[in-house]
Amino acid sequence: MEIFRLPALSDNYIFLLYDSVSQTTAVVDPAQPEPVLQQLTKLGASLTAILNTHHHADHVGGNRRLQQQFPQAVVYGGAEDNGRIPGQQVFLTEGDTVTFAQRIAQVYFVPGHTRAHIAYYFPPIEAGDWGELFCGDTLFAGGCGRLFEGTPQQMVHSLSKLRSLPDTTRIWCAHEYTLNNLKFALTVDADNIDLQQRWAQVQAARQRDEATVPSTLGLEKRTNPFLRWDQPALQAAANIADPARTFARIRGMKDQF
Repeated sequence: MEIFRLPALSDNYIFLLYDSVSQTTAVVDPAQPEPVLQQLTKLGASLTAILNTHHHADHVGGNRRLQQQFPQAVVYGGAEDNGRIPGQQVFLTEGDTVTFAQRIAQVYFVPGHTRAHIAYYFPPIEAGDWGELFCGDTLFAGGCGRLFEGTPQQMVHSLSKLRSLPDTTRIWCAHEYTLNNLKFALTVDADNIDLQQRWAQVQAARQRDEATVPSTLGLEKRTNPFLRWDQPALQAAANIADPARTFARIRGMKDQF
């Protein structure tokens, strides 16, 4: 399974999964149809599935046009997004699976950013391979999504699920927010050497107009404050010892950053 990262809108990423054997593809969170259609033309491939993580327009904006072009493409989304995702045909819940290119994705229910958000995790085929996590706006490189419809407690529970995946998991998040996320992270975890090094690397990468996605879960666990709510440095920054309240305080600080 090959993964193409397609820039869209101002800072979105669309992910196109490609099976060269069958010449078929699946797309994750198509913000716009045009980048997807252009890549499909280059590949000479057809679209068989649209995998949505949540209902926001910058994740589902291409659904209708892609369905018109590829009527066989099945639209997947969370069960609790029923009526909010254009063209949705499959309604997924925690523990469901989706198969593409002989890879089986596990579905995680991860509310917080929205009340119905899901994520798709493809475990590695063999030991030492990468797992692939498509997490929409729940987890970002260096950050996490705003809480538009969920609570801090829900988001901590959701992020805990993702944090429990192997460190060798690639994080295919849907926005290029890393530079600003790390700038904030340094305000609450300034003595973190790994974070300082990452900040320098990301600054250089963005100056070269290079993408910072995918990240890896191992790196996120060392540098992302929204996966470190149980670390003393973050609890000290929040002046709270309770993990969920620490997360809530830090998220509130980021909202005002």
